[in-house]
Amino acid sequence: MNDSLPESEGPACAEIFADWAANLTADEIPEAVRRAAQAALLDIAGLTVAARNTDYIAALLEGWDGEGNCTAFGHGRALDAAGAAVVNGTAAHGEDFDDTFEGTPIHTGAVMIPAVLAACERHGRSGADALCGIVAGTELMCRMALVAPTAIHRAGFHPTAVIGAMGAAAGIGAATGLDARQITDALGVAGSLASGIIEYLAEGTWPKRLHPGWAAQNGVRAAELGRHGFLGPRTVFEGTHGFFFAFADHGIPPDYSHLTDALGETWRTETIAFKPYACGTMTQPFIDCAISLTRDGLAPERVREITCKVGEGTVHRLWEPLAEKRKPTTPYSAKFSVPFCIAVALTDRAAGIGQFTEERISDPEVLRLASVIGYEIDPADEYPRNYSGHIRATLTDGTVVEARQPHLRGGVREPLGHDELAAKFRANVAFGGWNEAEATALADYCAALFDAPDVSGLEAFRG
Repeated sequence: MNDSLPESEGPACAEIFADWAANLTADEIPEAVRRAAQAALLDIAGLTVAARNTDYIAALLEGWDGEGNCTAFGHGRALDAAGAAVVNGTAAHGEDFDDTFEGTPIHTGAVMIPAVLAACERHGRSGADALCGIVAGTELMCRMALVAPTAIHRAGFHPTAVIGAMGAAAGIGAATGLDARQITDALGVAGSLASGIIEYLAEGTWPKRLHPGWAAQNGVRAAELGRHGFLGPRTVFEGTHGFFFAFADHGIPPDYSHLTDALGETWRTETIAFKPYACGTMTQPFIDCAISLTRDGLAPERVREITCKVGEGTVHRLWEPLAEKRKPTTPYSAKFSVPFCIAVALTDRAAGIGQFTEERISDPEVLRLASVIGYEIDPADEYPRNYSGHIRATLTDGTVVEARQPHLRGGVREPLGHDELAAKFRANVAFGGWNEAEATALADYCAALFDAPDVSGLEAFRG
């Protein structure tokens, strides 16, 4: 029983956050935060459709035996809540085209929206409930990302994977009516379910694609256990053997105040960034630099050498091992290679889903360009507070040209407009094989969801 828990000197971080999340109502959410959640919903819905016919989603569906009443976008088979969460979350993140948080890189939408939609569909909750859940869970994920910036990556874990389990548990709790004690227990349990190492970097294999979906279904499991009285440690965040002890490099001291300060006053959700390109977050400014140079008249065949100034914290994921980054072994590996991304942007003036294919990673001119792209660490680089890009290209005649992108386009300093997000959504839905009428129906559903009496209309998008 809960009353068997020991006394503590004061409320733990999980208890403070859980009390806020349990009492959050839709009318307390500022309009800017609601708009950000609405944009994330549209973006994630389009991405789930874009990936519906991929080999990794086919493998995931074949390996999942749960049945239920919940929707995986673009698939006729109804799944249990955990199954819908894992399939939609994996599809949403599969092409690395989903939203990100600039404070330190973490993907919130691909976790929170699949998790909350699945739970609301299972439990018959309203659109307003879904809004509260998405916002509460997003707030927790972003705040956790600020506790010890870069420490989780340095310890060998994928922040979205491990933090996502916690966010999903809190978001589902807020959306489905759990009280503060139940959400606290769910968070305590989620800390033991969280997982996700970054060894996928070695060969460009698929686990990273799975991480947000797995985090979402971990949240489903943890919230259901919390709902039914399964006890979890209240000190899951700050405890002696808590989350940051387990998943973070101990050389970076955690600041737990980020978890609870100014809840309901400072909203991290409204700062979520949306990607213009289908690849790793920190590569995006370098792609903008490359495209800018071509628009200024740079001919790719004239490039002799390119040097990029980079933040030290990005090197182990996006630059090394350099041989793999210059000649990616898989299209997925190419998404986390700054040399490849720059090279394909120089040749195609684009970096959408169509640039990361077997054909493009074997193109001789793209590979030639990638082979002459290197980096130097810039001590003044602001990563992870800011994601910037700088390219210095030396041409065959000795001429040197440069381009700079001072921040992430699509982020708070230069957000993508509504028309750009809508165009991205329609392009992604078309990539997934849906026609204009189907795209319009899904866009309309997303636009109206937060005012809907329930989320049952999701089942119309199973085909």
